[in-house]
Amino acid sequence: MANTPVFKFKIGLITATIWENDGFYSVDLTRSYKTNEGEWRSTSSYSHNDLLNVAKCAERAENWIARKASS
Repeated sequence: MANTPVFKFKIGLITATIWENDGFYSVDLTRSYKTNEGEWRSTSSYSHNDLLNVAKCAERAENWIARKASS
């Protein structure tokens, strides 16, 4: 994978990060949360309340990649 993402966007606490490697794309979907000490961290575990934003991020990532692949 590349060292820097080619695109990144956020909906609520969910972030989609798109990576490009030799013309192929991959997507990391993560949820941000705060520890008891107040530090921000991320996880790939989602609660029921996160799932709509996970789905929206996945759809936006797919649309972004499809536009790039067709250009």
